[in-house]
Amino acid sequence: MRNATIRQLQIFSVAASHLSFARAAENLHLTHAAISLQIKQLEDVSGTLLFERIGKRVFLTEAGEILLNHTRQILQSLKEADEALLALKGLKGGRIAVAVASTAEYFAPGLLAQFRKTQADLRIRLLIDNRDTVSRLLSGNEVDLAIMGRPPAQLDAVAVAFAPNPLVIVANSDHPLSRMASVAIEDLAGETLIVREPGSGTRLAMEEFFDERSIKARIGMEMGSNEAIKQAVIAGLGISFLSQHTLGLELRAGRLTILKVEGTPVMRRWHIVRHKSKHLTPALSAFWDFVLEFAPGYLRTLV
Repeated sequence: MRNATIRQLQIFSVAASHLSFARAAENLHLTHAAISLQIKQLEDVSGTLLFERIGKRVFLTEAGEILLNHTRQILQSLKEADEALLALKGLKGGRIAVAVASTAEYFAPGLLAQFRKTQADLRIRLLIDNRDTVSRLLSGNEVDLAIMGRPPAQLDAVAVAFAPNPLVIVANSDHPLSRMASVAIEDLAGETLIVREPGSGTRLAMEEFFDERSIKARIGMEMGSNEAIKQAVIAGLGISFLSQHTLGLELRAGRLTILKVEGTPVMRRWHIVRHKSKHLTPALSAFWDFVLEFAPGYLRTLV
């Protein structure tokens, strides 16, 4: 393996994490052919197959799983070496990679903007995806920290709650239920629900809400973004279960209304999460402390 290049290991790590050469090409801004070539060269160097294709799916071989574990350690060591050398040179800043659950995208950029006012030299990489993917990024050490609703139970993590996350049921402003002072849960039984995809924390909370009340949710549409759901609700295609932090513009414009459903809002919490073994650089420590101190007040302004 001594002839393997760092670039090959970086490409292999991304492709292995996604189990998709196409996703790796998209994330790294390379062509599919370039990804395939680098993987092939790495397989030649290692003398073994790292991936196998079964049907339309790609899987890691046993050798690939072993190499992925070592690759992550190598890339993390290089990152920590970079941070140490920056500190040795007396340079300010550093860099952090933050993953946020897609519902948090409505406030995370604002948090980062406020943080950058005090840490102008800091380089920040922001990734936005659903809860399952954010959990995988944390587990694979592909990001330093995450902001999400429910921390992953299977991950040995440090998670600190920093603000409430109220989940509500919304309809367009012309919906008959929007004029009711109180909406019984049974009144929702015949309504079409527009929901997030499986793997979303909002979807999981919605399913728990209905299951606890023995109501069968009538799911009409699944969508991968809160923006698409809001537009569908505005168009009258159904109602939805969303974080109130996603609704500011539409509520102020009168295009959506929060239904006064018994048992809502469903109160969850936002968490900042890191792997338990994660080494906190000065940059990571500064951001961690900033979120815990600043975010609660900032989020209160959004609801």
